[in-house]
Amino acid sequence: VVIAGSGVMSLVPVILSFCIFALSAWLHGSAAGLLRNNEIVPNILIMLMDDMGWGDLGVFGHPSKETPNIDQMALEGMLLPDFYAANPLCSPSRAALLTGRLPIRNGFYTTNAHARNAYTPQNIVGGIPDSELLLPELLKKAGYVNKIIGKWHLGHRLQYHPLKHGFDEWFGSPNCHFGPYDNKEVPNIPVYRDKEMIGRYYEDFKIDRKTGEANLTQMYLQEALDFIGKQHMKGQPFFLYWAIDATHSPVYASKYFQGISQRGIYGDAVREIDDSVGKILAYLHQQGIAKNTFVFFTSDNGAALSTGPKEGGNNGPFLCGKHTTFEGGMREPAIAWWPGHIAAGQVSHQLGSLMDLFSTALSLAGLQPPSDRIIDGIDLSPIFLQGKVIDRPIFYYRGNEMMAVRFGLYKAHYWTWSNSWEEQKQGINFCPEQNVTGITTSTQEEHTKIPLLFHLGRDPGEKYPLSVTSAEYQDAMRGISAIVQQHKDMLIPGEPQLNMCDQAVMNWSPPGCEKLKKCLTPPPSRPEKCLWMH
Repeated sequence: VVIAGSGVMSLVPVILSFCIFALSAWLHGSAAGLLRNNEIVPNILIMLMDDMGWGDLGVFGHPSKETPNIDQMALEGMLLPDFYAANPLCSPSRAALLTGRLPIRNGFYTTNAHARNAYTPQNIVGGIPDSELLLPELLKKAGYVNKIIGKWHLGHRLQYHPLKHGFDEWFGSPNCHFGPYDNKEVPNIPVYRDKEMIGRYYEDFKIDRKTGEANLTQMYLQEALDFIGKQHMKGQPFFLYWAIDATHSPVYASKYFQGISQRGIYGDAVREIDDSVGKILAYLHQQGIAKNTFVFFTSDNGAALSTGPKEGGNNGPFLCGKHTTFEGGMREPAIAWWPGHIAAGQVSHQLGSLMDLFSTALSLAGLQPPSDRIIDGIDLSPIFLQGKVIDRPIFYYRGNEMMAVRFGLYKAHYWTWSNSWEEQKQGINFCPEQNVTGITTSTQEEHTKIPLLFHLGRDPGEKYPLSVTSAEYQDAMRGISAIVQQHKDMLIPGEPQLNMCDQAVMNWSPPGCEKLKKCLTPPPSRPEKCLWMH
């Protein structure tokens, strides 16, 4: 339990145990109770950015001040400066959002090597298991129509597609927009309309690698507006998962937005996203449904500093970036917006997670979470609607290893690792110009017996570990150690989905390729263990 204003944590075992394991159940349904009194069943819109950093927005302090619409969204709603991804990489983070569960539970990790980031490239064999219940599947029970726009990234093989897991509509791609490829060694990534591909990146959906020009964000904007308008006309509650990817390398922006940012092509992409967010929120007002639509803006992981500064974002004062479990890898920009329900101009230091969007959305829809599994996300509606703050931990996982834990203002590192010297010599650096001796280690360093402890209020950049002999360290670690022990005692890892790769399962002949005459011949199947370098 954190004593407000004291900066000191003391452990009350019974209460702490309740907080960790019963809190989610205690909160589930609370919003439903609050909202049923007014007979409100809101639309739900999650805006998930790709590799956008905490410090990329004006409201979070970026000096360019080039995000006026998103900044206005924050002024009209609630800003959450202490909001986290469930993983420092795209696929596991997205799987956690849609299942409400840590990747170690839902299978989006690898056991091929210790503490390795893994995701869903074209040659991955696995994907989201049928045993996992995704948010859109559950929202259907409350009559929601569900659409995903943009990047799926939970498996590209047919059995893993979004329409197999609760979504009714899809416009976007199963993978990142990497390429162009030669369609011989590697096929270009397909773009889907619902169940069938309608073209491929670089062939039918152009991305100019020299200039960064692409019209995809405009397509994603129009898809969102059309879907919202259609469901409004039908009087149908909707869940829209707007998972656009312009800020993921290779970064792109449409011609109109090119060259208008102080920050280069990455800033152009951010400005186009900001313009799109403004148009979507304005459209909700124009349709008269703003007060019946809960909107949440955030990102899947920290900015990718290894592709910066030209094609990477800004993580503000935080250490390192994407791929790492330092703050820069997992702390995200986050804004909740719901006119007439979430009071304007609020800032909440509630510790939040992408997984909480699963539990919160169910609560807003008047639904209970699945009772046959552990749900790591908590219902944030009491924070949004009543201004409460709830004590809860944040777990920082990298692959199959719990690297760190935050509780209150304290963060304990049990393992540290940026990436190897070999990679850094090749120009792949997850902590460029941020070397902190003994912390941003180039090899995996274990601290499980004596964790490195930081006070993130005084030291958000994780540069000054507390002395292990101090009373502050001892008191804080007593509480955190109990949390970690309880977490590990209850942890049952899911079957790892990101272990096996095979060139034959790539996007050679996706559904719909026959109509377009774009089917390609796959090579012979040669399954092998995926090699995850970091």
